[in-house]
Amino acid sequence: MPNERLREALLRSGIDITDVAEATGVDEKTVERWITKARTPYPRHRHKVASLVKEAEGYLWPDAIAPERVNAIAGSEVVKVYPHRNSVPSDLWGKLLAAATERVDILVLAGLFLAEDPTFTRTIQRKARQGTSVRMLFGEPGAAEAKKRSSEERLAEGTVSARIQNALALIRPLESIDGVELRYHETTLYNSIFRFDNEMVVNMHVYGQPGAYAPAMHLRRLSGGDLFDTYTTSFEQVWNEAGAKDRGQGAA
Repeated sequence: MPNERLREALLRSGIDITDVAEATGVDEKTVERWITKARTPYPRHRHKVASLVKEAEGYLWPDAIAPERVNAIAGSEVVKVYPHRNSVPSDLWGKLLAAATERVDILVLAGLFLAEDPTFTRTIQRKARQGTSVRMLFGEPGAAEAKKRSSEERLAEGTVSARIQNALALIRPLESIDGVELRYHETTLYNSIFRFDNEMVVNMHVYGQPGAYAPAMHLRRLSGGDLFDTYTTSFEQVWNEAGAKDRGQGAA
């Protein structure tokens, strides 16, 4: 079974087998086996490849690291825990976005607090034009899960759908920019995820409470860690299942 994570990371980074062979000091056939047969490299080679493609070692080879080491590293990936998302300092969002150079991934239902920030759209525009990959997932306004969320948060019927519509109206200028991809999901959103390169804010949702009142974690990815990559994998699953539809379709 091939190592699809490694293959995709190499393709995304524009790195070929020859590059990896030269960087690690092994022959190209060995690198090929790492990809096509999912052979696990020696630790020193894993570190080098992970550095080349800017991915965590644990993401590329999840079975290669002892569970006790993964557990120890996970605690170090947590920079800070906030009791509520609205406790996250406002300047932290700006710093994380400004520092991102490779990717920005956002998974929300509405994310209205970001969309309403006048600097957010301008910064995203600038980042995309500088080559940063931006992927944004919003809830489908007419989806059953968006409607259900209103009742779960004890809000008036249609409130969450209206918030999504408001956020989409504010970020509309981004739809036509190369490097920015928008998709619309219909999933039960257990967490909102905001990734900026190797830093991330995870807003863990709590039944009966708006996202602003739920806890949030600031994470920083470490090689060999698993916590950051757990949320990365979750984002990818929602992204792959979501539709890149016209924003008017399914609107409430």
